[in-house]
Amino acid sequence: MPSQPALVADALRLLGAPACACDGAGVIIAANDALAALFGDSPLGRTLPGLFYDAAAQTAAGQLAQALHLPCHWHGVLATPRGEVPVQVQAQPLRESGGASFVFADVSAYEQGRETLRTTVLEQRVLIENAPIGILFTQGGRMRSCNPRLAAMAGYSPEELARVAPVDMFQSPEAFVHFMDGAFGTIAQGEVFEKTGQQFRRRDGSLFWCRVRAHLVEPGRREAGTIWIVEDVTEARRAQLEVEALLTNSALAIIFTRERAISRCNGGFCEMFGYPAGSALPANVRGLYADDAACDAIGVAAFEQFALGRSYTTETAMVRADGTPLWVQLIGFMVNPDEPSHGNAWIVEDRTRHKHSEESLRDALLENQAILDSAVLGIAVVESGHTLHCNRKMEELFGCGAGGISGVSVRSLYPDSDGWQAARAETARDFAAGRVHVSEHRLMRRDGEVFWARLSGRPFDLENPGGRSVWMVDDVTARREAAEEVRRARDELEVRVAERTAELAGANALLQDEILERRQAEARVHHMAYHDSLTGLPNRALLADRMEQAILAAGRSHTKLAVMFIDLDRFKNINDSLGHLTGDYLLKEVANRLCRAVRASDTVARLGGDEFVVLVPGVHAARECDAVGDKIIEALAAPVPVDGHSLHISPSIGICLYPDDGKDVETLMRHADAAMYHAKAAGRNNYQFFEQHINQAAARHFELESSLRTALANGEFEPYYQPIMDMATRRVHALEVLLRWRRPGIGLALPDDFIPILEENGMIVPVGEWVIRRACEQSMAWQRQGLPAVPLAINLSARQFMHRALVASIRRIVEETGIDPTLVEFEITESALMQHSEQTLEILGQINRMGMRLSIDDFGTGYSSLAYLKRFPVRKIKIDRAFIRELEASSEDRAIVAAVMALANSLQLQVVAEGVETEEQLALLRGYGCQYVQGWLFAKALDSEATRALLADDAR
Repeated sequence: MPSQPALVADALRLLGAPACACDGAGVIIAANDALAALFGDSPLGRTLPGLFYDAAAQTAAGQLAQALHLPCHWHGVLATPRGEVPVQVQAQPLRESGGASFVFADVSAYEQGRETLRTTVLEQRVLIENAPIGILFTQGGRMRSCNPRLAAMAGYSPEELARVAPVDMFQSPEAFVHFMDGAFGTIAQGEVFEKTGQQFRRRDGSLFWCRVRAHLVEPGRREAGTIWIVEDVTEARRAQLEVEALLTNSALAIIFTRERAISRCNGGFCEMFGYPAGSALPANVRGLYADDAACDAIGVAAFEQFALGRSYTTETAMVRADGTPLWVQLIGFMVNPDEPSHGNAWIVEDRTRHKHSEESLRDALLENQAILDSAVLGIAVVESGHTLHCNRKMEELFGCGAGGISGVSVRSLYPDSDGWQAARAETARDFAAGRVHVSEHRLMRRDGEVFWARLSGRPFDLENPGGRSVWMVDDVTARREAAEEVRRARDELEVRVAERTAELAGANALLQDEILERRQAEARVHHMAYHDSLTGLPNRALLADRMEQAILAAGRSHTKLAVMFIDLDRFKNINDSLGHLTGDYLLKEVANRLCRAVRASDTVARLGGDEFVVLVPGVHAARECDAVGDKIIEALAAPVPVDGHSLHISPSIGICLYPDDGKDVETLMRHADAAMYHAKAAGRNNYQFFEQHINQAAARHFELESSLRTALANGEFEPYYQPIMDMATRRVHALEVLLRWRRPGIGLALPDDFIPILEENGMIVPVGEWVIRRACEQSMAWQRQGLPAVPLAINLSARQFMHRALVASIRRIVEETGIDPTLVEFEITESALMQHSEQTLEILGQINRMGMRLSIDDFGTGYSSLAYLKRFPVRKIKIDRAFIRELEASSEDRAIVAAVMALANSLQLQVVAEGVETEEQLALLRGYGCQYVQGWLFAKALDSEATRALLADDAR
C-alpha cells in the first residue's frame, strides 16, 4: 500500500468526512478533498500530530502509536487556518503496510450544545439553592434531595433531611397517610396537587404551617419521581388568625365597605347595632343613618379626607336595627391608600352614655347657676381685691347690669376709704385666725346710693387666708331701719305697741325664711370650700381635718397611719405642650384611678396642681404600704387617651407613718413631701419611705434655696474666668465665664452645690442674664484699660436656653454694653440642644445671625447624635473632661478623642479639650490635632483681677 498512495487517496475520497492515511512514522501519505478543504491545501507530507494544537498534538502522538496496531478513538482539536475545530478521531491500522487510517468527525455543534446544557444546569442549580421557597425531589417514597431553604424550614441540613423518613415530618402517621392519599390521588391523574395549609414537624418537634404544590417529574411516570414546592406560611397564618381574633373579640364595631356597600363586619358591629348573628345586614351604609342627608354629609366629608390620604374622625348620630338612635364616634380610613378600589374600614365606638353624661353635667351646671342666680343673697368670689364673678342678686344689689360686677375693685363698692380700710382690717384678722368673717358695713350702689349690707366671707383655703374667698352680701337696710323704728317706738304711746309687735312678727317670719335660704347657700359654699373644684376630692383643709381624726383613731387602736404624698412626674411638660384643658382632664383621670386603687376607708385628696395625698389608716407594718404603692403605680401605668394622644403618667410617692415619722399633721405632711422628693431623685415612678437623712437633706436643700432667693439682690454672685489656650501659641484664645456664690459667713460655693437648685426653682433665668451682662461689662472694662479683646465663652442652661425672652435679653445686653457680638460665644450641652429640636434650631439661628458663636459643651456625654452637627450652626465642640482624665492609660478614651477629632476636622469644627492637667495629656492631644485646651495645667478659674493680670502678661 505505501507504494500505491493514489489508491489509498481514491478510497478516502469515498468518505464524506475529512480523512487521511499515515505510514508507520506518522507522515501523511494520502488525504481526501474534505481534509484538504479544511486546511486550505493538501496536508500530504505533514505529520499527523502537526494537524493538532499543542496539548491535542501530544495526545495525537500517543494515540498514533496505538493506532498502528489496534483500532482506537479520541477527542482532539485541529489547528486549521479558520481556527480551532473540535473533532472525534476514529483510527484503524493498515496491517499489511504498517500504517493507519484516520477519520475526523467535526463535533463543534455537539461541544457547543453540551456547554450550553452545562450552563443551563448550573443556572438552575443556583436558582434552586437560593430560592426563597423549599424545593424537594422524592422518588420511590423517599426524599432524594432538597434545597437549603427547605432544610432550614425543618431545622436540618440538606444532607440530614435526605436521610429523614417522610412520615417523621408529619404530626402523626395518620396525618402522613391522609396527606399522601390526597396528594398522589391528584398527581396520578396528571394534575398539579396543591394544599394551602399543611402542618409539618421541625427537627425540634415544633410544628409549622406550609402551602404545598406537587407534580410528577415526567407526566405519566410516577417512578421518575415527584417535585414538591413548599412555602412557609406560619407567620402569615398567625397574622390572619390575630386579625380575625381582633375583629371577633373587639368591643368596637368594625365594618368594611366598598362603594358604600357593607362587605364585612365583626361581631361587635352586630351587637352594637342589634343585628342577630347570621341575619342579613343592610346592603348599604344608608341603613345605618336616620336619613339620606346625614348619610350623604358623612360620605362627602369622609371622602374629602380619603382623597388627601388622611383618616376621617367625627361624632354623629346613627340608628340601630330596631330604629333606636345611638351617638357614636366614627373613624374611617382607606384599606389601601394606593388602591381606592380595595374599599374603606370604619371603626364605630358607642358614645351614647358619654353623650348623656355630658348633657347631665351641663344640666347640673346650669341648675347650680340657676340656684345661685335665684338666691336672695348676693354671692361673689373675690381674689386680690377684685371680684372674679357673682350671681344676679349681687348685680341687682349694686344696680349693675349683667357682668357689671366682674373684675370690679372691692374698694369701689365702699362709699369712703375709712369704711373700706376698717372692713379690710377686720376681714384679715378673722381670716388669719381661721374664722368666718361676719360684719355689717355701708356700701354704695352704682348710682351713688348708700345702703347697709351684712357681709359673710371665708377663704377657700384656710391655710392661705390671702387667697381666693367667697362672700355673701345681704341688704339689711330695711332691717336696720326697722330696728331704729323700734327704738323710737319705745317712747310712743302704748296703744301702738301691739300694732308694731305684729309688724315685727311678720318681719321676723320673713327673716327666718331668709335665714333658711342663707344656711342652704352656706352649706353649698361650705362644700365648695372643703373640696377640690376640679376633681371633687377633699382639698387641703378637709385633708387636715381628716388627718387629725385619723391620728386620734390610730392612737386609740394602737395602729399606724400611712401618709402617701404623690406627685405626677413631668406633668408640667404635658400641661405646657398640650394645654390646661388636657392637663385638667388628665388630673381628673388620675383622681378616678387613685380612688379605684385604694380602699373605701382610705382618703384621697388633692392639694393643688399635680399633688395628691392618700391616707391609709389601720396599718400594722410598713410592708403593707408596699402593696398600696404598687397598686397606685400599676393604676397610673395604663396610657390615657386624650384627643388623639396616648399620654403616659407616672407617680413619685413619698410615704411616712404615724407615729414613727411624726405625731402631728404638719410633721407628717412635711416628711411625706421630703420622701416624695427622694423618690424623684431615685428615678421617678417609685415610692420611698421617709428616713431621717432625707429630712436633713431636705432641710439643707430648703436652706440653700432660701439663701439663693436673696443672693442675686444682695450681690453675692461673682463671675470667674478660666482661660482656653491656643495649643499652637500657648496664648489665651478665650475665657470661659464661670459662676461662683460667695455665701456670707461660709465662703465660696462651687456651681455643683447651687446650680441644680437655680434650675429647679427657675432662678437660673435671671441669674443667667446677670452673668451674661456682667461678663460683657467686664470685657468692655478690660478693653478700655488697653487689654486685648478676648472672646467670652458663656454657658447657657437648658431651662435658660428655652426661655422665650432669651434672644431679646441677649440683644438688649449687647446693645447696652456695646460689646462686639463676635466676642460672645455661648456653650450649650447636647441634651439642651436636643430637647425641642425645631425650637432649638430657631433660637440658634437668631443667635447666629446676631454674629455670636455657638459651641457644644460636654460633647460625647449626651445624645451623641451626629444629625444636629449638620443642622445646627455650631462652630466649636468641647470634649468632656471624662474622656481626658484617663487619656494616658485608657485606649478607649484615646480612640474616642481621635474619633471626635476626625469628625470635627471633616465638618470643619474647632475642638476644645477640657480638664487638661498634665503635659502627657497635652502631648497626646497635640498629636491628635486638637486646636485648643483648657485645664489646671494652664490655670484654674480666676477672679476678675487675676484674669486682668493674666491678659496683661499674655499681651506682652
